Amino acid sequence: MESDYKRILVTSALPYANGPIHLGHLAGAYLPADIYVRYQRLKQRDVIYICGSDEHGVPITIAAEKKGVSPQVIVDEFHYRNKAAFEKFGMSFDYYGRTSSKVHHETSQEIFLRLHKKGLFNRKTEKQLYDQKAKMFLADRYVKGTCPSCSYPDAYGDQCEKCGTTLSPAELINPKSALTGEKPVYKETEHWYLPLGQLQENVTKWIETKNYWKTNVLGQVKSWLNDGLTDRAVTRDLSWGIPVPLDHAEGKVLYVWFDAPIGYISATKEWATDKGDPDLWKKYWQDRQTKLVHFIGKDNIVFHCIMFPATLMELGDYVLPDNVPANEFLNLEGNKLSTSKNYAVWLEDYVQKFEIDPLRYYLTVNAPETKDADFTWQEFQQRNNSELADILGNFINRTLTFANKQYNGRVPERGVLDDLDKDMLKTLKEAPQQIGAMYETFDFRKAVYAFMDIGRAANKYFNDQEPWRTVKEDIEKCATTINICIHAVQTLAVLMEPLLPFSAEKAWSMAGHKDSVHAQQWDTAGEISLPAGHNLGKVTILFRKFEDSEIQPEIDRLRSISESLNSGQTETKPKQEKPKIGFDEFAKLDLRVARVIEAEKVEKTDKLLKLQLELGTEKRQIVAGVAKNYQPDEMIGKKIIIIANLEPVKIRGIESNGMLLAAEDSEGRLSLLGPDRDVESGAEIH
Repeated sequence: MESDYKRILVTSALPYANGPIHLGHLAGAYLPADIYVRYQRLKQRDVIYICGSDEHGVPITIAAEKKGVSPQVIVDEFHYRNKAAFEKFGMSFDYYGRTSSKVHHETSQEIFLRLHKKGLFNRKTEKQLYDQKAKMFLADRYVKGTCPSCSYPDAYGDQCEKCGTTLSPAELINPKSALTGEKPVYKETEHWYLPLGQLQENVTKWIETKNYWKTNVLGQVKSWLNDGLTDRAVTRDLSWGIPVPLDHAEGKVLYVWFDAPIGYISATKEWATDKGDPDLWKKYWQDRQTKLVHFIGKDNIVFHCIMFPATLMELGDYVLPDNVPANEFLNLEGNKLSTSKNYAVWLEDYVQKFEIDPLRYYLTVNAPETKDADFTWQEFQQRNNSELADILGNFINRTLTFANKQYNGRVPERGVLDDLDKDMLKTLKEAPQQIGAMYETFDFRKAVYAFMDIGRAANKYFNDQEPWRTVKEDIEKCATTINICIHAVQTLAVLMEPLLPFSAEKAWSMAGHKDSVHAQQWDTAGEISLPAGHNLGKVTILFRKFEDSEIQPEIDRLRSISESLNSGQTETKPKQEKPKIGFDEFAKLDLRVARVIEAEKVEKTDKLLKLQLELGTEKRQIVAGVAKNYQPDEMIGKKIIIIANLEPVKIRGIESNGMLLAAEDSEGRLSLLGPDRDVESGAEIH
């Protein structure tokens, strides 16, 4: 339980300092952590948030070689660029370190030596690929060859970028050095290995206590454990990295998987020194009353749930992760992100064109929490315009504008409460606890929906109480309504701070506060009361609507890159295997047969149809992206299959209450799924 801990230590996976930050990074490891930390601060808890640049490893050296500069030049550039981009995005790190620092080198070497003196490592001599011309052993990314799975001629020694198969250099057909193009030879080299097989029993017992972890995390961890852990090298032959602190280990550095997580510890040490208390880091890493939470992407699960905990267990005096809420991957307009092909949305580019909070909102409401998600510019636009602007921003604006006009920008006095007043006040009072419970369990998507429901409830309350009428007919009732609406504005300002920090500050200021919303208390957000006569602040537009003319160039850029990459390719692209689900999860889907009774195109789109459906005795409206394959008149009378129990969403401002099922062929053509004989509408699919 949360109350069992005195403090919380939060980390996000250290981003490689070989390139800029993109949306996939934000959705995976950074934005969820920032939301969680901001929430915990509002709860008045002792929490620190640690991150920094991962500045070692082969990707750094490859980037340096491509530019003809030293690795230090590369990491210096991207450390400061990424740190600045994070700040613009509102990331509230307590400390953002870097693994090239002196403290990190010393901490990593100290931990290696402690384990070495304990006799933990296995020392092995083995044969690895060696470039005789470059006079160096070749790490996996320095070896290229033909993929044994798909015959792609330029696969790397760790993975084929064409088919996605995980490889080792020894598996490549006709391997060659990525440095010189020479055919490498095998040469003996000596390295130190962490004997994970010997440590598996302790790791397994510890994992068995984590039945509250996310299913996607436990699934991957248990798969590794079921396959059996093997020795893992903690050193490698490379010129860039932390030197192995042993005699006769020239040219060898600590493997980046081993030193990068230690970066959390070294960065905390640097934070403590900056605070004027160099030993303060020990409270967060060596006191069992610390709750340690790692936010990562799914590609880092094995390192944070097996290898790093195994290392900490052997050290014996460090806390272990309480939770590792890893996210899946974020795709982009239906395709995988590709940084090498520039098929990405870069944070540096985004912040020059658009406001920050709409992106934070969309990445959270569409977060890849348990399965991969897809970022589309059109949905980003729709979520901003129809939810942030039309629901949240509209309520705050209409409330404060009304107060300015009718009450000279002051809070009117609250009178006798009717049932609607009491219900609204109850909703506001209960909101922090309900939304907070979702943050505690890392259900960020649910929390966002619950938060927006408060905005919907406030809008409905305003409409139902009709202050534009009561201001003429019942002055006291009107004053009470606006008083409670201003109360709701304040509550929403505090509740939106973890998710929408920039907008929260604006809304708090518009309510007439001179201090910062960041200093408020989460638990009492629904109880904040302003005295009658309190002066409100200047009213401004909280969320502007994005025009098609702003969004279309972003869509066109990605489409152009996608078409360029796919030109001349006729083979079917391999499909990414989706995670397995249990029968109970599948049984939650309510699949029904529906008959289309009306169909029309959605204005200003080329792929959306608005469909009116007959579902037994029920009528239902959905919006479907099938207009490129079906004309509206073709749809009339068709029997289709829909998912009937999805939460309603608005697409281009039109409510869609369900989703139809369709198959897509290799050329992107859609075929509707339906029954193979006549079945009455509303029939259940079993």
